[in-house]
Amino acid sequence: MTLEEGGPRLHHSPPPRPREDPAVLVNVELAALCRSDLKEVAGTRHGPSQFGHELVGVVCESTVPALAEGTRVVLDPNVVVDRGTGFADQMWAAGPADLLRHALQPVPHGPAARRLVFAEPIACAQHCLSAVKRQVGGLHGARVAVLGAGTAGLFIAALADRAGARVSVCNRSRARMDEARKADLLDVPALLFGELAGESADVVVVATSFVLPAVLEEALRLVAPGGLVLLYGGTAPGDRHPGLECDLDRVRRTGAVATCTWRGRSLRVAGSYGTNPQDFAAAIGNLTDVVTPLRAEALVAAEVDLPGLFELLGTPDALGPGKIVVHPRPF
Repeated sequence: MTLEEGGPRLHHSPPPRPREDPAVLVNVELAALCRSDLKEVAGTRHGPSQFGHELVGVVCESTVPALAEGTRVVLDPNVVVDRGTGFADQMWAAGPADLLRHALQPVPHGPAARRLVFAEPIACAQHCLSAVKRQVGGLHGARVAVLGAGTAGLFIAALADRAGARVSVCNRSRARMDEARKADLLDVPALLFGELAGESADVVVVATSFVLPAVLEEALRLVAPGGLVLLYGGTAPGDRHPGLECDLDRVRRTGAVATCTWRGRSLRVAGSYGTNPQDFAAAIGNLTDVVTPLRAEALVAAEVDLPGLFELLGTPDALGPGKIVVHPRPF
């Protein structure tokens, strides 16, 4: 499946081999639908395309010695290589060998694909918490409120909980909170917006799909004087919030920090964008830990094949909470 000017298009032919070498062909075991994929389809996502970037697969052809045939991999879409999409039974990737090695991160063969397909969103959550740690030091004992109970918010909350933070998850929708509780991924307070006391969080992570004004208002209400608001959700160039002297999009995309004043209180606003190799190593470690693995597959809400995905992308408003995984072949 490709994303073209007129929208998604389903092809019934093998993906074309890149002209250049080195190149690697991956048999896709399983892919997953990210909210950013939906944003790309809707034309509301800014930045380079990453359509079909959550995947786990096995190398079946390679001219890169470090990525031998049979190597199981997940994709780091923030490493720029010439690649196809994970919404296919096979995906080519081409570029310098060192970049291909970093883009296609090896993973063990044992764990189920339903778990490993979450490596990329967990790496993003890890990157977010690394940004928090740079500003506040360690997370142990810190009061952390995560706004948004989608996949990203729950992973950020779970990793913060593992790091010893005192975590609460807040969402605007009771139905979304009920679904999050059913997943049983973590045991922390789950509240609706407005239910957590004001100025009660050292760190507020905005992990909704978009950093909407109402969500940012809740974050600013919750953060304690001198605290940190971390922007993780989507922003657009020029985004600002009335009364807050901060270029929200620049702060988020550059990972910068801005010192601001909000209704007489000083606070900091910082951002998180993308991942780095250390984030992927940590994510894979959390998913494959022998004693206490992160049971990410608990968030799988539905499974579809490629024709099913094509149909879903035509009715995005019908999508509910939870992760949709995509089988490249009939299952």
